[in-house]
Amino acid sequence: MVRAALFDVDGTLVDTNYLHVTAWWEAFRQAGRTVPMTAVHRAIGLGSADLIEHLLGPARDSERDAQIKSTHSALYATYFERLAAVDGAADLLRALAARGWRVVLATSASGPELQALRRVLDADDVIADTASADDVDEGKPAPAPVRYAMELAGATSEETVYVGDSVWDMKAATGASVPAVALLSGGIPAQELTDAGALEVYRNPADLLERLDSSVFSRFDRAD
Repeated sequence: MVRAALFDVDGTLVDTNYLHVTAWWEAFRQAGRTVPMTAVHRAIGLGSADLIEHLLGPARDSERDAQIKSTHSALYATYFERLAAVDGAADLLRALAARGWRVVLATSASGPELQALRRVLDADDVIADTASADDVDEGKPAPAPVRYAMELAGATSEETVYVGDSVWDMKAATGASVPAVALLSGGIPAQELTDAGALEVYRNPADLLERLDSSVFSRFDRAD
């Protein structure tokens, strides 16, 4: 049986969410829009186009979207050399790979940003594939990224577990009929993640790794 462990990256495996919040907040400010940081934080995990529409609404001047997105990308890129993995991230991926899980990243990041994330994660030896924002027409919370990641892994929803840190991650996974595991490393409260479909909630990858034998992942091991 193929078993696929799908992972979000930002906030789940690499500690980037608050850097994204700062970069988006400043990008909006430079475009003449004031958006509360709390609102930006809860939108992290959406693709850039969806995030802008979610925060500014459909009545905005959409001609400014490209400028906002470009500004955010430029500001966020200044952090690339200072990014840090979340505690236990690479160890968790390697532990799952050692148990026979096929590890696939499912992320809204792409291009140089994705390269920077993979570099700091330093686990390419166990990452089987990556589904990025460039590969699907719809981003999270649509299930398309999760379904595409499953396709890359060659697994069905009954053979897959998804791990993320945002409400959008949980909705994307449940929309694809995949069990969703949530981490608090992205700063979203546990209750919001549970309400969005999380079956289990852990502090961070290290916490999940420590309790792996009692997690949803262990059910697949017992099924063998």
